[in-house]
Amino acid sequence: MLSRLSRGWWNYRSLVLIVLTPLLLLPLPLVVRTKEAECAFVLLLMATFWVTEVIPLPMTAMLPAVLFPMFGIMKASDVAQEYLKNYQLLLVGVICLATSINKWGLNRRIALRLVTMLGVNPAWLMLGFMSICAFLSLWVQNTLAVTMVMPIVEAVLQQIVKDKQGGCVGEDNPNLQLEETDGHVETVPVPVSEQKHPDVPEELFTCVQTHTVSQATSLSALPNQPRDTAKVVAVAQTAAASRSKQDLMICKAICLSIVYSSSIGGMSTLPGSSPNLIFSEYLNQIYPDCSSVNFGNWLLLSLPVSVIMLLLTWLWLTWLFIGSDFRSLWRCGGEPSESEAATREVIEKQYRSLGPMSSQEMFTGGVFLVMVLLWLTRSPGFMPGWASLLPHHSGYITDATVALLLGLLFFIVPAYGPSRTYEAMISWGEFQAAMPWKVVLLVGGGFALAEGTKVSGLSLWLAKLLTPLGGLPVLATITVACIIVTTVTQVASNATVVTVFLPILSPLAEAIHVNPLYVLIPSTLCTSFSFLLPVSNNTNAIIFAYGYLNIIDMVKAGLGAAMIGIPVVLLAVVTLGAPLFSLDTYPDWAPDLPGFNSTAL
Repeated sequence: MLSRLSRGWWNYRSLVLIVLTPLLLLPLPLVVRTKEAECAFVLLLMATFWVTEVIPLPMTAMLPAVLFPMFGIMKASDVAQEYLKNYQLLLVGVICLATSINKWGLNRRIALRLVTMLGVNPAWLMLGFMSICAFLSLWVQNTLAVTMVMPIVEAVLQQIVKDKQGGCVGEDNPNLQLEETDGHVETVPVPVSEQKHPDVPEELFTCVQTHTVSQATSLSALPNQPRDTAKVVAVAQTAAASRSKQDLMICKAICLSIVYSSSIGGMSTLPGSSPNLIFSEYLNQIYPDCSSVNFGNWLLLSLPVSVIMLLLTWLWLTWLFIGSDFRSLWRCGGEPSESEAATREVIEKQYRSLGPMSSQEMFTGGVFLVMVLLWLTRSPGFMPGWASLLPHHSGYITDATVALLLGLLFFIVPAYGPSRTYEAMISWGEFQAAMPWKVVLLVGGGFALAEGTKVSGLSLWLAKLLTPLGGLPVLATITVACIIVTTVTQVASNATVVTVFLPILSPLAEAIHVNPLYVLIPSTLCTSFSFLLPVSNNTNAIIFAYGYLNIIDMVKAGLGAAMIGIPVVLLAVVTLGAPLFSLDTYPDWAPDLPGFNSTAL
């Protein structure tokens, strides 16, 4: 009876948490009975539901639309306006570009060309894939970048793991050893169990074939052979097993490199990742007079961070999975191994199959270059941009205006000449399939929550509460914030983490009288370091589903990558961020709280 009861409780644990959480938080609105307490109730309820994901993230994001009007914090019409902001419009334009890039194969052409240039040595091959994935992530969302690159990577990995008889790689195990079987070929489905991320298909899985031969079986088949022959066979089989293990390690390293490079590249630009866009829109919402952050100076700060992190992460994965003999990377000449020659042949064959560059690819590439150029020159900061040509409409044009205008072209420009029926470059169905609508709702809920904390006075209350932290060195406070954010983002999506923490960290900066950008920028960048678990973000789940990795691989590699990222971000913010964003001074656009506890920078 007791076991049945406990099993039933476990099966309904999500429902229990859904019911208990608001009940435990009810004293805030019922006993304290202030607007700050009522808003804190909504904030804590949403944070709990977001982290535990007991209900879908987008539906949790809709709670402000229900609870804020009920508590009298905001009108329903005012809350509704928070769900469609500049961020969502910018995302629409970027997804139009990404849809065309993916549809016409421009991503495959760029990736294959770059990989052939860098060579097929495992370490250089990994750097090539990292470079192209990071480059794509600069302009499209990380999940899209991974799904664009992984088909090419999978073809290369299949070539790496294929033996001379056409077999496949052995199955992963926690000890990173290849298990021996009795010689049969087995198909092993590798599902993403208990999928938590809304943008990853629920039944995403792959089949990994196992094909290894037991050494004992092979030797027993040679009873009449001389002892020396048996020794030679044993040595050959041991070498083959060692080679298979090495190939498996290469597959692991390349898969993880795709995940890391997508997040690292996405840090570099505002449209590159959801946390960056959420931060930008939050800044416009809470500090409307702040004009410090734009596409150009964010790129100047974050691009060096991405380049340094990309190289250090590449070295870390090379050392961890491929080997510590880095001198082999710079050796010239010599005949390539059989595996490298086969891999090169696969890549070159795929590149030749693309044929000459099509007109659709040329148009897509041209629009991409124009979009980037217009973003960089709209308002560069050190000189008047093209937006100044409209002096009577200052501040009216944003990056979203550029993205929407150019994105609209893909629905108008014909894909083919007049000899064929009119068809636009992309269709609405193709765009809709690529558009992360769930993320749009999630981010809208975060904007509504941020506005509610401001209107209710909760942000001011938090600022006063956090004032004693002014006694700590500023760099120590920022470091602690980065570590906390990086830790939490391992168990919750980065969009959720940045949405929850921005309304907390900005009052903290105001309380200690520090430029809010000094705290918000490094914390936002650190939310991209969700490397440890398959549930940390969508890209982790996608790569894990290919079957080459296990949890141990992701944890040990991700821990090192996160430890690399935090000091690199802090160093960049202190050295590059201070002059770019005037972090050493408290800005006029931030509220000046009376009685603050000042701290020397």
